[in-house]
Amino acid sequence: MSGVIHAVGLTRRFGEFVAVDHLNFSIQAGTVSGWLGPNGSGKTTTIRMLLGLLHPSEGRSEVLGFDPARQAEALRAHVGYMSQRFVLYTDLTVWENLEFYAGMYGIRNKSRMLEVLKNADLADAAGLRTRDLPVGWRQRLSLAVAIVHRPRLLFLDEPTSGVDPVARRAFWDLIYACAAEGVTVMVTTHYMDEAEYCQQVGIMQAGRLLALDAPAGLKHRLDGRVWQVVADPLIQSLEVLRNMAGVLRVGLDSDSLRVVTQPQMTAGQLAGGLVDFGITVSRLEQSFPTLEDVFLVSAGGTLPGRQQS
Repeated sequence: MSGVIHAVGLTRRFGEFVAVDHLNFSIQAGTVSGWLGPNGSGKTTTIRMLLGLLHPSEGRSEVLGFDPARQAEALRAHVGYMSQRFVLYTDLTVWENLEFYAGMYGIRNKSRMLEVLKNADLADAAGLRTRDLPVGWRQRLSLAVAIVHRPRLLFLDEPTSGVDPVARRAFWDLIYACAAEGVTVMVTTHYMDEAEYCQQVGIMQAGRLLALDAPAGLKHRLDGRVWQVVADPLIQSLEVLRNMAGVLRVGLDSDSLRVVTQPQMTAGQLAGGLVDFGITVSRLEQSFPTLEDVFLVSAGGTLPGRQQS
């Protein structure tokens, strides 16, 4: 097996429910690999199997040369893990939390702990109780805890969920600082803009890995054309396009519509289908695909906070 992570037929069932369905993939050293999908798509279960916290029902994986199903304890010394759930001790200070978790890895070097706090921009907050920290600061502390022992591989499970956009951007700066030191990162998210930061993006839906490629590669592989349409009345246009043959997806995009059609559809056909219903089309132009377009067409699902269209 090659790569930092390699999975063959990796599957996990809970009774009759298939949470992860025969995944085959590799992640190379030094890669920031983002796994995109809605809640319940199997991202967390995949990470838990790769850590050895869950055993696969079928298939196998290799992580840093270890078999997680048999060598979980040995593996954990070389990986960092930041779970969705907040696992820090809220009654302890920032420093006390970091010192406690560092001690679990045998780290007694205070200079390393000070270095991690400085890199996470938390040096001035060392004496604050964790419960008093803003959410974004807590997430940075969770990351500091996950990397204090200098792991070779970092698993981050929806690390910026509930964090405001500015704090999310700062958190991703920290992720890339880790990558710059040679750490391989596997991060799950349901934010499309975060997936754009990754060198490799996996799209998961209903336990299946639908695609895995660089963001540019995923966009290039989109089997369809993307259009930006300004039409009046807008809501009627939305309903007409939803039922038009050859239209794969349509959704509101501010004061316009974003439409994905089959590749053979032309601008004339698209506009004509709207005009036939008495709709005025003031602008219709082809657009470049985004990861959101790729995900919605590939998964046939909806994004958090979006209605299916």
